[in-house]
Amino acid sequence: MSKVRVHNLAISLDGYSAGLEVTVDKPIGDAAELFAYFDGRVIWGVDRIADPIRADHLFTSGWSQGIGVEIMGRRKFGPQSGPWVDDDDWIGWWGSEPPFRTPVVVLTHYEREPLVFENGTVFHFLNAPAAEALDFARSLADGDVRLGGGPSSVREFLQADLVDFMHLVTVPAVIGTGVSIWEGCADLQKQFDVESVTTGSGLTHQFWNRTRD
Repeated sequence: MSKVRVHNLAISLDGYSAGLEVTVDKPIGDAAELFAYFDGRVIWGVDRIADPIRADHLFTSGWSQGIGVEIMGRRKFGPQSGPWVDDDDWIGWWGSEPPFRTPVVVLTHYEREPLVFENGTVFHFLNAPAAEALDFARSLADGDVRLGGGPSSVREFLQADLVDFMHLVTVPAVIGTGVSIWEGCADLQKQFDVESVTTGSGLTHQFWNRTRD
């Protein structure tokens, strides 16, 4: 069975992974400092960046390895809410070349026709609970399933006991308010082996591997 994996999910010192209000100008709300550390080029390998190659680069480059499909929440796809507007030309934050290059399942209460891109990315819009969404995602492609966020979607899958691995990155910043993956997940750590590594940049990488009987 393929694994369900979370990669490069940033968390502030006070436990938040996104701001409360997403807009076109603020894709993760008032929490932009959470991603100041992230060099997006490394998601396709450290050969895409200049020297020196840091530990943070190596840890974050696992994003694409062995992944066949992604699941994301609607707010990761865009700032809209409610029914889709017919003349809306929004195709995602990434423009005409989304970095995924795989099928992507967007969780939404309002389904629509898939968006297909030349580089292999296909956005499917699905109204389904976590377990059904995971079954649908696995039907689209072989390989592991990446939970791309945002934090509300990750939390839903944690509460449904469907996550096998998480790479969390604690960023030395305080947001004050926002969205957390931890609400309703008391004692979650008892279900995982957790390894922590702090790098010279001040980031702490946590690797959560699910323990199975």
